[in-house]
This record gives sequence, C-alpha cells and structure tokens, in this order.
Amino acid sequence: MVSAVFHAPMDAAAKASVATNNVASSALPSSAKVKKDSQTAVAAPAPRPARDWAALSRSFWMAVLPPLCGLGLLIGLWAVVSTTTGGSIPSPKDTWVQALDVFSNPFYRNGPNDQGVGWNVLMSLQRVAIGFGMAALVGIPAGFVIGRFAFLSRMFNPLISLLRPVSPLAWLPIGLLVFKGANPAAIWTIFICSIWPMIINTAVGVQRVPQDYMNVARVLNLSEWKIATKILFPAVLPYMLTGVRLAVGTAWLVIVAAEMLTGGVGIGFWVWDEWNNLNVKNIIIAIFVIGIVGLALEMALIKLATAFTFEEVKA
Repeated sequence: MVSAVFHAPMDAAAKASVATNNVASSALPSSAKVKKDSQTAVAAPAPRPARDWAALSRSFWMAVLPPLCGLGLLIGLWAVVSTTTGGSIPSPKDTWVQALDVFSNPFYRNGPNDQGVGWNVLMSLQRVAIGFGMAALVGIPAGFVIGRFAFLSRMFNPLISLLRPVSPLAWLPIGLLVFKGANPAAIWTIFICSIWPMIINTAVGVQRVPQDYMNVARVLNLSEWKIATKILFPAVLPYMLTGVRLAVGTAWLVIVAAEMLTGGVGIGFWVWDEWNNLNVKNIIIAIFVIGIVGLALEMALIKLATAFTFEEVKA
C-alpha cells in the first residue's frame, strides 16, 4: 500500500514530463531537429572494436618460436658432436669467435690466393651471374620454341632426358678441354647445368596454355610474334620464374664444387684452401656463408615469382 501511494504520483509526473518533451520536440522546426540529431551523433561516437591481443601474440610466437627451436637444436647437436669427437670439430663458441675475426675485415687482400671471404663470395656470385645469364638467354627462348612446336618437342625431349641427369662435375673436364682455362670452364659448368630447369619449365608452361587462347589467336590471324608476346608470355611467366628459381639454386651448388677443382678466387676455393691448411673453423664458417647466400638468392627469386604469379599457381 505504501509503495502504491508513493509511486503513483511519480509515474504521473514522469508521464507528464515525457509528454511535454514530445510536444516541445514536435514544435521545433525540421532544421533544429537535424541539428539536434547531428549533435547527438557527434557526442556519442561508435565504440572501436578491441584488438585481439591474444591472437596477435599467438601468431607472433608461432612465427618466431619454431625457427629459434630449430636453430637451438642445430647448435645443441653441434655442441654434442664437438664434445664426442674430442674437439676435432670446433665447438659453436670457438667458431663464433673465429667468425668475428673473419668478418672483422672481409675484404682484405694479401695476394692472389690470400683474400678475404667477401672477395671470394663476390667472385663466385660473378661467375654464377655470367653462367646463369647465358643459360637464361638460351634456355628460355628454347623452352618457348620446344613447347610451341610438337615436332621440336619430340626432337629435343630425348636429348634433354639424356643430358639433364649428368653430374655437374662431369661437364668440367669438357670445359677445361675446350676453353683452356679454369674460369671459363667453371662458367661453362654453371651454364650447362642451370639451363635444363629453365628449358623444361618454360616448355611445360607453353604446353599448358589453354587451347581456347590459341583458337582465338588463329581466328584473329595473329602473327607468331604477337602470339608469343601477347598470349604465351603472360601465361608462361609463372612457370618460367619457377625454372629460373630452380636454375639459380643449381648454379650456386655447382659453383662451389667447380671452384674446389679449378682453384683461383671463390668461396669453393676458399673451402678447399682452408682444408689444406687444416682450419676446420673457417670451413664451418664457409658452410654457413654458402647457405646464407643461397637462401638470400632463393628468397629474392621467390618474392619476384610471387609478384608475377597468379593466385591459382601460388596455391
């Protein structure tokens, strides 16, 4: 009873206040209503969605933690092998100290056969660039022609299948016999071993161009040059870049082995020279340098291929 007595007047007053506000609002002009609504909208902005910090942290650790675990496993196994071999394999700590000394002056020169690791890497990259460039100039057009014409494809397929599995070092004596020099022989070896991936991948890309594209070109009476530049090249580009990436990896593998046999300046010769000096620390440092340079080349070409690759080919 008490609650009814005291709430009834308050409800009536509230109703009267609401009715008064409604009357006042209806009495306002339309422009005033719009202004009032806009002020209300500005005064009460929409709340921003909160960031999912847990998901961001989880993705960060999933990107960083596995590589760190793999590197820690490698260093741990390396330390165990160093301990069990009685120090014949240098420990990670001793190799790190030696690496700091090697990379403190990587571009010194004390003679034709005594140069820093930087000059050796640059000389190897120069040989790879020359041999790989020549292979690209020959292999990519050859792949287009072999993939475009069935007769040439049947003609060269047996030759490619015969020569492609030959070991890279088997080509080195042929280069020494023909070119009479260690440096051109090493470039020849890179050329002959890196040309096959580019020929094969380019030819396969040409053969996988949809037949509808070629039918349209035939109806439009396009020339062979326009077919190659306007139809084949855009469609074959992802396959061609895959062949280039594989060829660069092959070239970098071949140059190390070739330089071990030919001598001179280069990262392969540096490994062999350090073995003759029984400097195992520098050999391990050279292994890591070779791996890092090869990884950098691979990642650069993967980025290049991704920029020019269609989504279905990426998948």
